[in-house]
Amino acid sequence: MSLFSFKKKTSNHSDIVRRSKITCIKVLGSGCKSCRKQFENVESAAAEIGLNTEIEYITDMSKIMEYGVMSMPAIVINEKVVFAGKVLTIAGVIKLFGEVGD
Repeated sequence: MSLFSFKKKTSNHSDIVRRSKITCIKVLGSGCKSCRKQFENVESAAAEIGLNTEIEYITDMSKIMEYGVMSMPAIVINEKVVFAGKVLTIAGVIKLFGEVGD
């Protein structure tokens, strides 16, 4: 008998995918190191949770301006800007997917 019991934290990744209404993801950026890193993190997060959707990296400033984004990198999900201004970690992107997917 153990005096301490530890519960293993279960991942809700399949939950995110199951209830997700994410149809397209875009990362907007200038092509700098931070923007490329954000794109990589978004791709990795989608792969980690099994989200099978197109992920596009947009560097064309005229297209970026159409979204009204003033700070980059930015993440657009289903044609709505959901995050901008700094690079999210893979875990942060997964959390964002969960919030947006509801």
